[in-house]
Amino acid sequence: MIRTLWTASTGMQAQTLKIDVIANNLANVNTNGFKKSDAEFQDLLYETLRPAGVASAAGNQIPTGLQLGHGTRSVATHKIFTQGDYQNTNGQLDMAIEGDGFFQIMQPNGEIAYSRAGSFKSDSEGRVVNSDGYSLEPEIMIPPDTLAVHIGTDGTFSVLQAGETEPSEIGTVELAKFVNPAGLNSIGRNLYLPTSASGDAVAGTAGEEGYGTITQGFLEMSNVNVVDEMVNMITAQRAYEINSKAVQTADDMMQTANSLKR
Repeated sequence: MIRTLWTASTGMQAQTLKIDVIANNLANVNTNGFKKSDAEFQDLLYETLRPAGVASAAGNQIPTGLQLGHGTRSVATHKIFTQGDYQNTNGQLDMAIEGDGFFQIMQPNGEIAYSRAGSFKSDSEGRVVNSDGYSLEPEIMIPPDTLAVHIGTDGTFSVLQAGETEPSEIGTVELAKFVNPAGLNSIGRNLYLPTSASGDAVAGTAGEEGYGTITQGFLEMSNVNVVDEMVNMITAQRAYEINSKAVQTADDMMQTANSLKR
């Protein structure tokens, strides 16, 4: 019964983590480019009281063994990079990636981070930056006399300047891909950093060689499904209650054993 207390407590700890992950998903239901996470678990070590396949006293082979498990543990929070819904913003610098790929963002420390959030703006110098002022990489500068901006599906930036009748190209947005995007390290601010598990970023042109296309005037929303998260929350809550009931039952059994002799 002491084993039951520890085993059930691991289940309660696991479901607590599950609720934490769900809460973060729901908190970011309106975060542009957010990708939901899912908690993954593994069972713990087993105590083998009788191995399967051993011979009995009569010489027969025992078909099944006797093992007792010791609960569960959390092993991963897996990022799910499915496509989110699109929102039409009509913003000149808003971009959504249809398909695979990440925007490349230059951080103040000179390190490139990666993002699916395509809400970009122009700073006082005309650089295309995200909401934190981090510039898009490769850097794109919009001339001060620009009247209109056009972004092609291949990421080509074209501007129509005052006094001109034809737009001129000023740069191209490059996308990056990873062999294992689930291995990326989330650092907040809608940014990811590569790890040894994700592999190195491979930059390419939008719409070519498996890279997604870019759509101007749209934003990719979070891929969190509120209904799914609520169902997962109810499941985790009930699992937590069941494990707490196992703790209570073990405690009642020990109380009964302690009161046998009075």
